[in-house]
Amino acid sequence: MSLLHRDARLEALTELSGFRGEFYSCLTARSDALFELADAVLCGDGPVRSLPELSLVGEHRRGHGGLYAALARGRIDTGRLRRALAEVPLPRSDDGRLVLAIDITCWLRPDAHTSPERILCHTYGRGKDQYIPVPGWPYSIICAPEPGRSSWTAPLDTTRLAPGDDTATVTARQLRNLLRLLIDSGHWQTGDPDILVVADAGYNAPRLAFLLKDLPVQVLARMRSDRVLRRTVPRRQPHTMGRPPRHGGEFVFGQPDTWGTPDTRTVTDTRLYGTATARSWDRLHPRLTHRDSWTAADGTLPVIEGTVIRLDIDHLPSGATPKPVWLWWSATDAVPADTDRLWQAYLRRFDIEHTFRLFKQTLGWTAPKIRTPEAADRWTWLILAAYTQLRLARPLAADLRRPWEKPRPPDRLTPARVRRDFRHIRPQADCPALPEHRNPPGPVLDDHRAARTPAPRHNVHTPRKSQPPKRQTKTSTTPKPRRTG
Repeated sequence: MSLLHRDARLEALTELSGFRGEFYSCLTARSDALFELADAVLCGDGPVRSLPELSLVGEHRRGHGGLYAALARGRIDTGRLRRALAEVPLPRSDDGRLVLAIDITCWLRPDAHTSPERILCHTYGRGKDQYIPVPGWPYSIICAPEPGRSSWTAPLDTTRLAPGDDTATVTARQLRNLLRLLIDSGHWQTGDPDILVVADAGYNAPRLAFLLKDLPVQVLARMRSDRVLRRTVPRRQPHTMGRPPRHGGEFVFGQPDTWGTPDTRTVTDTRLYGTATARSWDRLHPRLTHRDSWTAADGTLPVIEGTVIRLDIDHLPSGATPKPVWLWWSATDAVPADTDRLWQAYLRRFDIEHTFRLFKQTLGWTAPKIRTPEAADRWTWLILAAYTQLRLARPLAADLRRPWEKPRPPDRLTPARVRRDFRHIRPQADCPALPEHRNPPGPVLDDHRAARTPAPRHNVHTPRKSQPPKRQTKTSTTPKPRRTG
């Protein structure tokens, strides 16, 4: 082993040990049981299927009763853990910019009638390619994706959406707190390029940009193909009477005759999608109508201008017919280099789906049958801390591949392959957890003396929209194109 390689391994081991010590300090109640529970998730032989099976892992030195008690009555200093996740080294894009991908994934609990605060979560593919609402706990997770083709991300924060929460408001508050931690940790300094936040069509990109306008952040999100935006108001002619307009002409995504000449146009040859053509139009904004969701000093609705990008590709890897992708960027005056960088950054957002799949299928995030949402929050933070340890142990892992798997270079190991070797890495890192102190058994209680009452049942939260009654009007049989402002 060369001296340079040995120094790199020593540095990686030091970072892993430092994070494990800080993670243990974040556990304020039943810390030993919670810490060993995270180690059991990382050192298991196969995918995590249930919580009791984790008590059989050799690294977990406690029984299954202590395991459930730790999740039910343990405590985690989430503020300190957020700071610890923000202080680890983070991946950056090719231009040195920090990119954050945000998305909502659901912990489905359709049969948990005694679990409170469940919300109807929209899931795709459970029927015949249909969106079906299923009760569960939705979690908003923020990750920092890596540049290039990779299944690695850096999870930084998670928040569970409670009944009645507004997605844009909760997301903006979550991003604001995280951005402050990143700035305090030195990941962004004055003079660095703005942090790019990438989201899908489920988020209101103009509203996120409006709520985060005082921070060094840019928002890039996909828009639905039936949107209608407005152009900038043309220069007012002299001696024109009347009130000046606030919105220009329409830009209808579904009507090419309203687009006009694009400000930029780039053509890129890709390996997976063939020829990718990106066009952008500058200074387009939505026409706002809901005053309750916006705050302005003078009571007027703001005009939030941005850049619209349309991406067209030749084919998809699955063979399906590709559809154009519409993106909205909160900045203006985009050059061709910005257009190429933005649509490629949006495609990197899909790496967060690999992280969600690893959480659910390998680390067993949704496997436990936990009753209370507070225990689910503790388990979620343990999963994020466990994944962070996998990412820090990446330079230390060996390729323990199956006989039918192809060998991979050390810098191209997937998170699942790093987890296979974590059992051999763990003895080299610090382990602050103490072994269990076993007390003599106490007196046996008569179970028949205590009257057992069934657990209360909770209904699924369904949002109700208060709308005035509609008047009975004659419906027209002429179909109209679907469009939203």
